[in-house]
Amino acid sequence: MSSQIVVGTQWGDEGKGKIVDVLAENADMVVRFQGGDNAGHTVIVDGKKHVLHLLPSGVLHEDGACIIGPGVVCNPFVLLEEMEQLEKSGLKTDHIVISDRAHILMPYHCYQDVLEEEAAVNKIGTTKKGIGPCYADGY
Repeated sequence: MSSQIVVGTQWGDEGKGKIVDVLAENADMVVRFQGGDNAGHTVIVDGKKHVLHLLPSGVLHEDGACIIGPGVVCNPFVLLEEMEQLEKSGLKTDHIVISDRAHILMPYHCYQDVLEEEAAVNKIGTTKKGIGPCYADGY
C-alpha cells in the first residue's frame, strides 16, 4: 500500500492548500493533524473560489474522509461556517470527521489571548484567535 503525505515544516503558510487539493483528488483520507483557524488558504476549483481556515483543502474532494485530527484546535463556529459555505456552493460535508481528541476552542480562549497579548511586555504578535490558550488548556 502506498501513501502520499504532505507535511509543513515551517509556520503553515507554505502553499499547501493547492498541493493538498491536487493530491487529495485520489486520496482515501486527508488528515489535518495540528493548528487552528489563525491562517488560511484559498483554492480555486472549476472557477469557484473556496477560502478555508480550519478545514484542509482536501475537503473539496468528497470521495475520501476529511479528518480533523487530535492536534487541531477546532473553533466550532468557524467549522460550521466553513461547512455551510461548502454546502452553499454545492459540496457535501458528510465526509468530515472530527477526532474526539481535537482541542475545542471556547470563546474565553479568544478573550484570554487578547488580554495576555495586551499585557505582555514582549508581544509575540498573536492573531488573538485563542489558539495558544486553547493548546495550553489541552496539555
